[in-house]
Amino acid sequence: MSWNDKFTTLKGQIRGLNAANPAATKGFGGLSKAVKEDGVVEFKTKEFVALGIAVATKCESCIMFHVNALIRIGATREEVADVLGMAIQMGGGPSLMYASKALDCFDEMSAK
Repeated sequence: MSWNDKFTTLKGQIRGLNAANPAATKGFGGLSKAVKEDGVVEFKTKEFVALGIAVATKCESCIMFHVNALIRIGATREEVADVLGMAIQMGGGPSLMYASKALDCFDEMSAK
């Protein structure tokens, strides 16, 4: 299944969870909005941090969301690859495997 297909499926699953437990998902959404607003650290940098954590924790779904956000705000493949290098350094072999998935996801989802 392609990254784009996986992302579409995931968004549908999240909509289902939103319908089943709107209070919990609304609370999480509020936290997400609050921490993503530009502050001392700009939004793009925060998304790079989130992508690194997604790789280190081996969360494919998180990778898709943060790659999608980075594409929307104009991150380049070179920037993503540089950040993935840091994730590999911090997470070792498992992060290397998920960093390769994250770059593949970026390539597919950013292709027009």
